[in-house]
Amino acid sequence: MRPDKVLTIGIDIDGTVTSPSSIVPMMNESFGKDLRYEDCYEYNLANVYNITDEEFDQWLEDNGERLYDEAPVHGSADRILQSWHPHYKLVYISAREARHRDVTINWFSRYSIPYHEVDLIGSHDKLAAAKRWGVDLFLEDRLENALQLSQALQIPVFLFDTPYNQGELPSLIHRVSTWEEVHDYVERLSLRKSSV
Repeated sequence: MRPDKVLTIGIDIDGTVTSPSSIVPMMNESFGKDLRYEDCYEYNLANVYNITDEEFDQWLEDNGERLYDEAPVHGSADRILQSWHPHYKLVYISAREARHRDVTINWFSRYSIPYHEVDLIGSHDKLAAAKRWGVDLFLEDRLENALQLSQALQIPVFLFDTPYNQGELPSLIHRVSTWEEVHDYVERLSLRKSSV
């Protein structure tokens, strides 16, 4: 990266900017379960809730708008993203579908989440979008995405620790528990880049 280039940060939304546990109460309500966030040991919630992928897709079709509207902010994401906005380019790349743009932008506005770009790609394959936006690092909660992005782009990925993303990580993926940890990493990375 050239020293004069602004650091471009790719950011997932669900489970990264929003609390990763926010889907559980709604799914419990819909499927008559009493699961805890800690019981969500894999990303595919159809397996966790013992339903078909089609049933989950239909549930998301019916409840996505409410889920995206009611999700709480993940920790201090709002404050830290506000502090980054003047210094870095913030590009949100999400598996949400384009039809959920209004509810997404309204949620960002409600919580004063700043952005430069919001790319709702409707797929978990974020590689093409990350390349298109030229991201220098990525924030994610899905292990498969973190592995793909770090390997294909040779960029650091910060993986928010959840019950569903456990496993060995290669050196470019950094497991983090809080937004403060990510902030410290990004500040160090930014300082290193600017001194090159």
